[in-house]
Amino acid sequence: MTVELFYFEDCPNYEQLLADLQALLAERGIGTEVELRRVESIEEAERRRFLGSPSVRVDGVDVEPGAGERADFGLKCRIYRTPQGLSGMPPAAWIEAAIGSGGGGSAPAHARDSRAGGTNRPRG
Repeated sequence: MTVELFYFEDCPNYEQLLADLQALLAERGIGTEVELRRVESIEEAERRRFLGSPSVRVDGVDVEPGAGERADFGLKCRIYRTPQGLSGMPPAAWIEAAIGSGGGGSAPAHARDSRAGGTNRPRG
């Protein structure tokens, strides 16, 4: 299983989400490391189909249900519309569902292209 965290450098939410992801994986006994993917330009955001920071993909599929149908790519903060209201991070339930099924919400086949290049492993 591949778990990726896409972000841009000044994102106020990615570090907390990284810690939450690592804790969730550890609690479930999943030895997968979170792969950090920093997005640095508008062109890269469009190429990677980056919906904003932070974004989580499991096996190349965004954890947000329906994210594969969106096309509002860009170098921006991501706002999630959750059952509890707006949030700067995806709900744990979406991540747990994606991890449990080995993939995220609905996404077209090209969404799996995100794995190419730019891996940064989290420290300690």
